[in-house]
Amino acid sequence: MSQPGPLSGITIVDLSRILAGPYCTLLLAELGARVIKVEVPKTGDDARHYGPFKNGKSTYFASVNRGKESIALDLKAPGDRDIFERLLDKADAVVENFRPGTMEKLGYGWETLHPRYPRLVYAAASGFGHTGPYSHYPSYDMVVQGLGGIMSITGHPGMPLTRIGTSIGDLAGGLYTTIALNAALLHRERTGEATKVDVALFDCQLALLENAIMRYTTSGEIPGPMGARHPSITPFEAFSTADGNIIIAAGNDGLWVKLTEALGRPDLAENPDYKTNPLRNQHQPQLKAELDAILAAHSTDHWLGVLEAAGIPCGPVNNVAQAIAHPQAAARNMLVAVDDPVTGPLKLAGNPMKFSAFADPATRAPSPDLDADRARILRELGM
Repeated sequence: MSQPGPLSGITIVDLSRILAGPYCTLLLAELGARVIKVEVPKTGDDARHYGPFKNGKSTYFASVNRGKESIALDLKAPGDRDIFERLLDKADAVVENFRPGTMEKLGYGWETLHPRYPRLVYAAASGFGHTGPYSHYPSYDMVVQGLGGIMSITGHPGMPLTRIGTSIGDLAGGLYTTIALNAALLHRERTGEATKVDVALFDCQLALLENAIMRYTTSGEIPGPMGARHPSITPFEAFSTADGNIIIAAGNDGLWVKLTEALGRPDLAENPDYKTNPLRNQHQPQLKAELDAILAAHSTDHWLGVLEAAGIPCGPVNNVAQAIAHPQAAARNMLVAVDDPVTGPLKLAGNPMKFSAFADPATRAPSPDLDADRARILRELGM
């Protein structure tokens, strides 16, 4: 079922559910690993019950679990525990995103598994990680977006709090777990030693704060929301045009001069308030007002043509439909087809990781029905 890729031949036993863990194992499947999803009997992954639904099947679930296999096991039942342990015998890694302590209660914590399966990499994604005073607290994406500070710098000053438009808490956890797990597999190849990977969603939010932490630790000033502008580069934000909006990112003094020429206002480059990037940052509100007034004279398309010809980084503010219809999305195979026997044809996000050695097919295998692969997996295990 797995597709060719740099992780071909690697088997992942996936105990994770909802988003952080399944996003990690989706990426591993896209890289060629075989992912065997172990789900609780009857209900399966919670995400199977999240909409939108098509012909009774969750397309939310389908989008992050395509190309995986499913077996339903009750890890408290002796017979199912036997099957699970035989799966671990064959596996290269196990991925879980339970609250810390859950695997230990089941008898499958790292300290128990490592002596029994010395080549098994253990990857855990949780809200707060396996150490620290908050490690046993439950957490969801929104909780870590709030706790990790990222919500405090999102949106516009003085406006209601804004969640980032995707589940950046869970997705960042999935991404960092994938990176760490790949590094752990490489370490095992080199040394024969398996290791435990412990990723906390809270830590990932702090890591994604980028220059906000540095700005606070160097200046003592607590960053806040700034709308659609960059905190330390100007002009680098969204502007209004006659019929919409345009992003202009003049990331250095040379591009600033080029921008003033393209806009027919070279005098702006001579203005002492705008001579350098620190000065433009200091006078950002008045500069934005000047540029908005110029840009309001013509449409977004007009200005895109002018600025692209001048070599200024710029772009429209697309909605989702426009973004996936962009010719670059098709050229990069970023919308793939899944022929799901339950939902019918689906269009899902493609794989942004491209490799010269491996094809990037236009189609993908569907997500599995609950327990769909049980008979085949048991045959393989000789049961």
